[in-house]
Amino acid sequence: MKQLVLAAALFGIFSTAALADDRYATRPPVVLSPDLTAPWINQLGGGRVRPVVYQRPVIQPQQRGLFQRRIIRRAPQVSPQTVSAINPGIPSIRRPIEPQYLPQMVDYDTTEKPGTIVIDTNNRFLYLVMQGGKARRYGVGVGKPGFEWAGAHKITRKTEWPDWTPPSEMISREAAKGHYLPARMDGGAENPLGARAMYLGSTLYRIHGTNAPWSIGSAVSSGCIRLRNEDVVDLYDRVNVGTRVIVM
Repeated sequence: MKQLVLAAALFGIFSTAALADDRYATRPPVVLSPDLTAPWINQLGGGRVRPVVYQRPVIQPQQRGLFQRRIIRRAPQVSPQTVSAINPGIPSIRRPIEPQYLPQMVDYDTTEKPGTIVIDTNNRFLYLVMQGGKARRYGVGVGKPGFEWAGAHKITRKTEWPDWTPPSEMISREAAKGHYLPARMDGGAENPLGARAMYLGSTLYRIHGTNAPWSIGSAVSSGCIRLRNEDVVDLYDRVNVGTRVIVM
């Protein structure tokens, strides 16, 4: 019995070895290509063996969630030269308006009648004379050096959102500096005369608003008196055509 079991075991071992030899005998040999400079995948098999190449799975990038890196696109910087070209004579450094230039009621000792406008160009204030020794005071921008003036006039015309026609002298003067002004500009938010204008006598001077409120308190204009848009609207509603205006 033992001999039969031993014989069966030996037969199984030799049969397995034979099958293994048959399996490996049918596999073609791996031969290197003579061109060793070719990519490694072409070097195998000498042209007879074509190994299978598995494509690497494409992994889609995942969102990072709370700490995802963001790309911040900053607004293009506007150079001071560009600002000056758009608004000649206006400071290119924008600063907040100083508190003393905001509208406020103040004590004001004067012999002028209530309703008169008095403009102190040295201190950059416009006073609307009120009853009882009071005045409503506004901060203003005034004429730059060489464009100062003084005198007494009356408001001869009032306009909401005025258009702007620069005088020919101003156009020539600014063109010599490289600032080219339009021949005419319709009223609106971009108009340098702002929301309201009050014309003084037969002169070219006006009390008007501005699209550059940071210029209040400065001497930057060609002689006109400018206020913030909200302030010129307030003043406009308080005075009438014929109001006396004193500039000193």
